[in-house]
Amino acid sequence: MTEQLMIKSLLDMDQTIAAEVFEGCTYPWEVLSKIKDEILRIGNSLSEDEYMKVGEDVWIAKSAKVSSTASITGPAIIGKEAEIRHCAFIRGNAIVGEGAVVGNSTELKNVILFNKVQVPHYNYVGDSILGYKAHMGAGAITSNVKSDKTLVTVKAGKEKLETGLKKFGAILGDNVEVGCNSVLNPGTVVGRNSNIYPLSMVRGYVKEGSIYKKAGEIIAKN
Repeated sequence: MTEQLMIKSLLDMDQTIAAEVFEGCTYPWEVLSKIKDEILRIGNSLSEDEYMKVGEDVWIAKSAKVSSTASITGPAIIGKEAEIRHCAFIRGNAIVGEGAVVGNSTELKNVILFNKVQVPHYNYVGDSILGYKAHMGAGAITSNVKSDKTLVTVKAGKEKLETGLKKFGAILGDNVEVGCNSVLNPGTVVGRNSNIYPLSMVRGYVKEGSIYKKAGEIIAKN
């Protein structure tokens, strides 16, 4: 079961500018504490022909579309052809992949969004990694701190992995679809090509290629 939680089982490294930070790591949440330094490393190496540095440690691709009402605090990288919409709030340690969409009133903090990710309507994504073409429906959020403030664990079947992290939201594999107004509890990992029903409260590991209807009712896609 733990192999399904590994980086190689969840994420396509060809679909992020930050592939190097995953090297030497086994599980994707190991990267969360390294995002800030990785942004600074990448940012200082970006081509001035393709990216412009705005303010302190914020690099924005010249082909990206950024609303004048968006708020971006560094360190941050906004990739090529990305779209940052009205009143988006990016508050540090965020990598927004190529062609990604960060929408109206969406908040990001300490995240890596792979290429073509969409978080387009009233989403909160904190201390999380979203794989290639992952999509979160309107109002869907990651909850990144346990109510009792203890360290986050990842539960997969009878196995439980200690992360050592107080703040850890969710890992979404490539092509995951999360329905509107769903809550991904701390330590949620959703395997590639899975769907989460709207209004779901998700915890633990959802197997690749699944449809999550509710707790205890998860079926394989046809």
